[in-house]
Amino acid sequence: MTRFAVVHADESCLGNGRDGQTPGGAGMLIEIVVKDRIERRDLYLHAPDTTNNRMALSGAIATLALLSRKGRRLHVAYVSDSEYLVKGMREWVAAWQARGWKRKGGAIENLELWQALEQVAAGHAVTWRWVRGHAGHAKNEYADHLAVRSAERQITSQAAVPSAFLAWLDARRARGQFADYDPDEAFHSLVREIEEAT
Repeated sequence: MTRFAVVHADESCLGNGRDGQTPGGAGMLIEIVVKDRIERRDLYLHAPDTTNNRMALSGAIATLALLSRKGRRLHVAYVSDSEYLVKGMREWVAAWQARGWKRKGGAIENLELWQALEQVAAGHAVTWRWVRGHAGHAKNEYADHLAVRSAERQITSQAAVPSAFLAWLDARRARGQFADYDPDEAFHSLVREIEEAT
C-alpha cells in the first residue's frame, strides 16, 4: 500500500502587486502516519522580492523535494488555497508539456518553477486539492500563519521542523474557534476520500 502524506500549504506576499520590493513567504503543514500515529512537521521559506504565485510554486517544490529525500514514493494530498497552483497542476501543465512547454497565448509565466515542480511531483502520486482561503479551515489558517510569519521575519526552516500546529490550535480554541475540530479525523477523512476516488 502506498504511504500517504497530507500537506496543507499557503503563501504570503507583503504588498503583492505594489511598486518596490515585495517580501514573501510560504508555509506548509506536513502530516504523515508514523507507527500508527500522525506525525506533524512544519516547513516554511521566504523570498525578499516575489509574488504570491511564485511562493505557492516554491513551497510546493520544497515540500515535494523534502518528501523525496527518503527515496520512497508517497501518495501526497497537497491542499492549497492557490487556484493558480492547483489549476496549473491539474489542467495546464500537461497541455504545456504536450506543446513543448509553450502555451497558446505566449510565454509561460514562472516557467522554470513550473518545470521544477512537474519534475519533483513526478516522484510521487500527488492529488492537488483547492480549499477556499480565510474560510475557517484550521489547517489552512495555520499554513497562512506560517507563511505570513516567514514573509514578515524573512525566515526559512532548513528542514521540516516539529510542528506547533496543536499548540496553535489550542490557543485558537481558547478564543472560541475550532471547538469541534478534530485534526486527526480530518486527516483520516481526507485520506479515505482520496483512496475511494482512486
